[in-house]
Order: sequence, then structure tokens, then C-alpha cells
Amino acid sequence: MMSRSVPQIIVFLTLLIYSTGSLGSSLGVGEPRIRCKDAERQALLRIKDDLCDSTDGTFLPSWGNEEDKRECCEWSGISCDNKTGHVIKLDLSKEDASLSIGNLSSALVELQHLNYLDLSGTYKDGNFIPSFIGRLTKLRYLDLSSSSLEGDVPPQLGNLSNLQYLDLRGNSQLKIKSLKSISHLSSLRLLDLGSTNMSMAHDWVHVVNNLPHLTNLSLSYSELPDTVPQSLSFVNSSKFLAVLDLSENLLSASVFLWLFNYSGSLVHLDLHNSLSKTSIPEAFGNLVALESLYLSGNKFEGSIPHSFGNMNSLTYLDLKGAEIYYGPRSSGLGGPIPKSFGNMTALAYLDLSNNQLEGSIPEGFGNMTFLQYLDLSSNMLSGEIPKSIWKICTLQQLLAFDNSLSGQLQFAESSTRCAHFPLEILHLEMNRIGGSLPNFTMYPSLKELLLFSNRLTGNVSKSLGQLSKLEVLQISDNFMADLISEAHFSKLFNLTHLDFSSNSHIVFNISNDWIPPFQLEDIELGGCKLGPHFPKWFLTRNSIQTLNLSNSGIADPIPDTLWSHFDMSATLDLSNNKIRGTIQDNEGFIASPIYTVDLSSNQLEGPVPAFLLQSISVNLFKNQFSDINALCTQSPYLSNLVFLDVSYNQLSGELPDCWSRAVLLRVLILGNNKLSGKIPSSIGFLTSIGILHLNNNNLTAELPLSLKNCTKLVIFDVGENKLLGPVPTWIRRSLSKLVVLSLRSNNFTGSMPSDLCRLVQLQLLDLSSNNLSGNIPNCLGNITALKAIGGTDSAFREPYIEGSSGWSDVPIGYYQENLFLVWKGALLAFKNLGLLKNIDLSSNRLSGDIPREITQLIGLVSLNLSRNNLSGQIPQEIGQLKSLDALDLSNNHLLGRIPSSLSQIDRLNTLDLSNNNLSGKIPSGIQLQTRDPVAYLGNPELCGAPLAKKCPGEEKPTVSGATEDHADDQEKDEFITRGFYISAAVGFIVAFWGFYLTLIFNKSWRYRYFKSLNNAGDWLYVTVAVHKAKLLRIIKS
Repeated sequence: MMSRSVPQIIVFLTLLIYSTGSLGSSLGVGEPRIRCKDAERQALLRIKDDLCDSTDGTFLPSWGNEEDKRECCEWSGISCDNKTGHVIKLDLSKEDASLSIGNLSSALVELQHLNYLDLSGTYKDGNFIPSFIGRLTKLRYLDLSSSSLEGDVPPQLGNLSNLQYLDLRGNSQLKIKSLKSISHLSSLRLLDLGSTNMSMAHDWVHVVNNLPHLTNLSLSYSELPDTVPQSLSFVNSSKFLAVLDLSENLLSASVFLWLFNYSGSLVHLDLHNSLSKTSIPEAFGNLVALESLYLSGNKFEGSIPHSFGNMNSLTYLDLKGAEIYYGPRSSGLGGPIPKSFGNMTALAYLDLSNNQLEGSIPEGFGNMTFLQYLDLSSNMLSGEIPKSIWKICTLQQLLAFDNSLSGQLQFAESSTRCAHFPLEILHLEMNRIGGSLPNFTMYPSLKELLLFSNRLTGNVSKSLGQLSKLEVLQISDNFMADLISEAHFSKLFNLTHLDFSSNSHIVFNISNDWIPPFQLEDIELGGCKLGPHFPKWFLTRNSIQTLNLSNSGIADPIPDTLWSHFDMSATLDLSNNKIRGTIQDNEGFIASPIYTVDLSSNQLEGPVPAFLLQSISVNLFKNQFSDINALCTQSPYLSNLVFLDVSYNQLSGELPDCWSRAVLLRVLILGNNKLSGKIPSSIGFLTSIGILHLNNNNLTAELPLSLKNCTKLVIFDVGENKLLGPVPTWIRRSLSKLVVLSLRSNNFTGSMPSDLCRLVQLQLLDLSSNNLSGNIPNCLGNITALKAIGGTDSAFREPYIEGSSGWSDVPIGYYQENLFLVWKGALLAFKNLGLLKNIDLSSNRLSGDIPREITQLIGLVSLNLSRNNLSGQIPQEIGQLKSLDALDLSNNHLLGRIPSSLSQIDRLNTLDLSNNNLSGKIPSGIQLQTRDPVAYLGNPELCGAPLAKKCPGEEKPTVSGATEDHADDQEKDEFITRGFYISAAVGFIVAFWGFYLTLIFNKSWRYRYFKSLNNAGDWLYVTVAVHKAKLLRIIKS
């Protein structure tokens, strides 16, 4: 039996081995079996060559004809059908290359089984959608987003009847003039045409309304035309539209008529920044399936509908108003927050900021037990924050700053529902919250606490020192009072920003030897009491961003080691102290240049150190610095200097002649010092400068011709020096942007150049107290800016507007320039020059008439032509200057009458016409006749009120002959005559002295008279006292 079976076994094993080899071959064991179709592999290789012309082998390195790369189903971005081996997916979205989709050859069409094509994220310019893509009829997924596509969408795209996903977003140059081709894509479920150009696609509503299976539609930022028809048929429309994004377009309220038809299916709706002024319809309450609603950035009117409370599936609601960067808020949702908001118990995110909401925060907010983010900032809400909000166990961020919230903070003390409160961000700044700080121990997760600009009083709670995760603490600008010790910061291990500034009753009592548990980046303690010694306990970090110790009572010198603790972009403010001593040039100890330095209003002295001038902005106003010669010592230091103010110091000697090293300078203020000599020619290298103050020094010689290069000057002030020569004619041509030109109190000679009339933006011209002669140019009436009634500071602010290179580094508010002017006889400093339009040519030797054209400058606020040799008459049209507040024409040789139109200037507060040759009657009117007569003195021929001199015709006329006899007869017939008054006066005198002389010389009469007076006084006192007592008893009863 055994012997017969052996041959059979051998045969069986032989067949088994053979069959095993054959089977192994078929299973890929031994010789591998290639699934990839050769035709499709060759097509893919041609596609690779078409898409990218790179020859370095970095693009699709796994694709190739080599023996080890023959299996195209394993190439990157390729997927094949497991059964047939046909290529069904091509995804090149993750390839780091710029592909040329427009160069795709018809080789793509050979992939007839392709159902997934993703060529998104390709950025080569000039791409377009090839028309033959419509032959890939099995495509279900097509993504060409962010591919720099241009041109039109080919109509052949409509042949892709199986397409379910189409994404063309992020192709801003792709012009979609019509959606007709897309209307044939009846299987489409997702359509994204965001960030394309659909401005001509007026059929978009009709097309998307008739895609029966559409669930996701995104047309954001696509310039949609506002063409929603009044009536639409929804027979073929999708019943499943769940996601709709029409954001960043310009639509009207008519869009609501269409989208509310999807009230039963919409889950996500995004309309942010898409609606013009309109109200929110009540019909929003019908979107009961909605889970997220984005309506931010729209200029809504009216109030929030109460129906919002019906959307109890909502988890995300964004009603943030449009951002307002300048001026008061003039748009946004108003009225109270509906109490129905308490019904939206599923909300996790709620943003109502940047509106005009009023009233109190509803108590029902406490019902939102899943709320994590609540933003009510920048509204007009009032009242206390409801206690229920502090008990929400999920709340992580609460922002309610910039409102009118009041009352006290009443945090939750304990909770049976919450293990702890996860609140991390609390911003309640800029409100009216009062009282003392509460206990913070129930909120151990706090990272940011902002309570500045409120009305908080009392002590700084020591519970703050237990918040170990706290990073930002700002309680500035309150009324708190406390003695701050180390205990207030004991566990603040993560604190980086500390702001207690503008709390004048907070006193720091911290040892300089104390090592804090934190390393601060921003320290703002200005206005607190830190001095007189310079505090050093916070200098534990070498990268401080902000240090503000202004007005804190420090009187010590600045420690030399301070300068090594700052970051390159740091801000240092030690202004308004009594810091004394010199600043050593610590070049070797500086870690990096400080961005902004403000040491103004101190007692620092000595030379300005070179390392300070490495900064962008340096304010050394009102100190005792002696020179700025360090400008010339280190050339690299000045490469970034934009703002330099060393005014009101003790600078002496000549100006440094090295301004070529400060070419970025925008503002240079060196006024009120003791500088002398010439203005150096290198000042002309300051080609970016807009504000230049060299006033009140001892500068001599002529203005250098190189100033012609400073073509961006807006304010040029060299008043109160000893400059000489003629006023340069090149000022008009080269400094055409001037708004303020002050050359006052110098020694300029010659005539007033007519070219100044062409400075069309000029608002303030001061050439007073010089030696100018000749006539006032008639063309002065052509200065455009002085013809505009009213004033703004726009001309001064313009360089500071964001986008003006370099000006963003100038300290805020410096466009509100300080300028000294003679105003109403006194030298005064003016801050807001935008409201002041002034011409001052006083104290010169100007002659001739006052030009009639000057009365065209109807925006003038002040005109001073006094102390000259002007002659002729005051222009009759001077009453046109309705904006005048001050007019001084005194000490000239003017003649003739005062124009009656002058009485029509109702704003005129100061008027001086004294010391001229004016004549005639002062015109009637309150403005002229109620003034101090001093305004008219020195005009001998002037008469009428308020002067004592009467005009002819106002005195009693003289009469004679029959007229006089008639007057005498008439006087005799009258009862009250002149004789009557004389008799009465004589009678009064005789009776008065007769009575009193009798009392003086007759003792008995004098005694009885004064006794009777005393008796009468006593009787009167008793009578009044009795009646007063009776009256009081009546009142009490």
C-alpha cells in the first residue's frame, strides 16, 4: 500500500511546486505583477511634463519610466481601482511646485476612469481651465482652488454630470460671467466659487436654486451682483442646503427672501461683511436648525429681533458690528439685548461687540450653561454685570470693555455645579465699575485681567497674588489706594505685563533687593508713588518691552545698568520726575537700541549721549542738556532717528553740521535754547522732515539755500532769532506743503515776496517784528486754506496717517503742535493749530493800502497788521471776515471812516484801531459801541460811543432871536423848569443843615431825638420777635 502511494505523492508534489510558482507569480511573489495600465502610465508622464518644466528631478520624483517605477499606482498622488487597475484619483495638491494647468495636454483625457482630480494650490500665473476637462465624464470631485486661474469657465464643464464636488475658490482673476454651465451639474453637492469674479453672473440665484442635491454653497468675496428676484420657484431647489456662505459681498435685504426658504435645512449661515444698511428680519427665528450664524461687520440698523430666542440649536452667534477706526460710532444694532437670548441655552460663542446696544445685560445669560466666549464690548450697556454670568461653569472669555457698566464686581464665591471656574480672559476696562476689588480665588485659571479706566476704589486685593497663571494685570486709571508690598505678587509666576499707572494713591514699598517670581516684559507704573529712589526690583529681565515710570516722584539719577535691560522695540518713559545727574555714554553696555525714549520734564544735564540717538524717537524736552554734538560722533546711530525734541534745554554753541546722518528725521524740535551761529547747510539733507522748530535761539545769518531740499515741511518755525536778509522767494516753490510759516522777531529785510501767496495750504503766516518794507501783496487773498471757514487739524495730521512711511514712529499727538504767537497783545502758546488761521505782519515798516483782496480770506481767525506805516482806508468789505476773533490795525496811518460792515462780525472779541487817523462816527452796533474806548484812542477825529467825544449833531443846537424868546416863553409855561431844580436843591441843603445844626448845638433836643430813635428800634424788634414766635408755633402745629 505504501509502495503504490509513493509515485502518486511525487507527482502531486511536482504539480504542487509548479502550480505554486505559477500562483506565486500571479500573487506577486517572485516576478511582480504590474497593475498600472501602460497607456495610462504614459499619459501620466506626459501630464508631468506638461504641468512643470523643471528638469532637476524634484517634481514628482516617484514618477518615471525606470524599471523600479513602472507601477504608477504607487506613484505619489495616484490611486488606482483595486480590481481594474485603472487610475481613478489624481491629487497633486501637496506638491511643492508651481504648476501650469493651462499647459495640460489632452493626455489627461486618456484617464477616462478618473473620478477625483485635485490640482489646487498651484501658483503659476496664466493658468486657465482647459476645455477638454469636460470629457472626463466620470469625475465626481474637481478641485482647482488657489491655482492662479484666469479667463472664463469653459462651457464644457457642464458635461460633468456626475460631479458632486466643485471647488474653484481663491482664483481672483477667474471671470465667471454666467453659471449656465454649472446649472447642468445636477449631482452637485458642494460648490465653492469664493474669491472669484462673479460680478457679471446675474443668474447665480436661479442656478444655485435649481441644483437639487446641493448641500454646501460658498460664494464669499466673489463680487456677487445684488440681483435676487422677487419671486422664485423652489420646485427643483435643494431640500438639503445646510451650509451657505455669502460673506464679503455687497448684498441688500432682498437676499433674505431667498435664503429663508431653506429654514428647515440650514445649519451654517455666513453673511459677515455682506449687507448694506438694513435691519435684521424677525424671520431669522424660523431657522430652527441653525447651529452657527455669522452676521458680523454689517452696518445693521434697528434692534436685535426677539425671535432670535427661537434658535435654540444655535451654538455660535456672531453679531459684531462694523469696525469704526476714527470718530464716534454712528451705526450698529441698538436697543436692549432681548431677554429671549436666555432661551439659546446651547450657545458656546456669542459676540455682540461694536454696536450701540443699551440697557442692562439680561439675567437670563446665566442659562447659557455651555457658553465659553462672551463679547459685549464697545456698546452702551449699563447697570451691573448679572451674578448669574459669574456662575457659568464653562465660561473661558468674558469681554465687556468700553461700555457704561457700573456697580461692583460680585464674583461667585462657591459653586455646587462647578469643580472650578475656567475663566481665563476677563476684559472689563473703560467702564464705570466701582467699589473695591473682589476675591479672585474662585478663578485660578485667569491669564488676563484688564480693569483699567474704571472707578475702582479701596485696596488692591491680595488674592490677585495667588493667581499663578496670570500673565497680564492692568488696573490703571482708577482711584485705588494701597501700600503695595511683595505679598501682592507672591505667586504670580507667569506675570509679564503689570500696569498700575494713574493711581496716584498707590504707594510701592518694595525692597530693591527683592527678587520677584516673575520676569516682566511690560511695566507701567506711571503716576504711582515709587520715589524718591529709582526702583530696581523689576529689572530681572533683559528684554523689557515697556517701562513707564513717569510722574512717580523719582529723584535719583538713572542707574547705568538700566539701559542693558531693553528689547530693540522697547519704550521707555521716565518723564515728569525730578531725575537728576548726567547720562553716561553706555555704548558698550547697551543690549540693543531702545525704540522710544521719553525723558522730558526732568533735571538731567550734560551732553546728550550718543547711544540715546540710536533710538527711533527721543524726547528730552525741558531738561538741562548742554549739547547734542554726539550727533556727529557715531554715524550708524542716526540711521533710524525719526523724532528728536531737545527744546527748553541749555543747548549752546552752533548747531551740529552732520544732519546727513539723520536722513529719516521727520520731526526736529530745538527751540528755546541758546544756540547761535548759522543754520548749517547740512540741514538740507533732512529731505523727509515735516516739522522743524528752531525758534527762540540766537541763530544768525540768512536761511541756507539747502533748505529748498526739505520739500515735505509742514511746519517751519525759526521765530525769535537774529536771522537776516530777505525772505527767500524759493519758499513757495520748494516748501509748497507749508501749513505754518513763522519767521517772527528776526531781522528780515526787503519786501514781502508775492510768491508766499501761492502757498495754498498755508493756515498760519507770521512775519511780525522784522524790518520788512513795501506794500502788502494784493495776491494774499489767493491763499486757499484761509478761504475755508472753520478749521480742522487734517493738514497737520495728514503725515501721521497710517501708511505714511516713518510717521508712525512719531509720538501720538505731536501733530497738535505747540507754537508761540502774539495773540491779543500777549505771547501765548497754542496747541491745536488746526483751529487757528492767522496772519501777523505787525511791527514792520510796511506801507501802502490794506489790500481789498485780504477780505476774501473768510476763514481768518486773527489778522494783525499793527505797528506799520499803512495808509488809506480800511476796506469796506472787511465785514466779510465773519470768522475773525482778533483784529489789530493799531499804530498805522489809516484814515477815513470805520466801515459799518465791521459791526457785523459777531465773533470779534479783540479789536484795536488805536493810533491812526480815523475820523467820523463809530458805526452803531453792540460789537463796536460797547468796547473799551482804548480800542479807538489816538484817532482825534473819531467820535461817538464808546468815546466821550460827541459827534456833530449829537450836541444841543444853539438858538437866537424869536426862537430863543419862544423857548423862554415855553419854559415859563412849564411846571418843571430849570428854576425848579435850582430851588429844590437849595431847599434840600437849607433843611438838611438846619436840622442837623440844631441837634449839634441844642443838647436837650439831641437827647430827645436819639431816645425816640432807640424807642422806635426797640418797639420794632419786639414786634418782629413776637410775630415770628407765633408763626413758628403755627407751622409746628
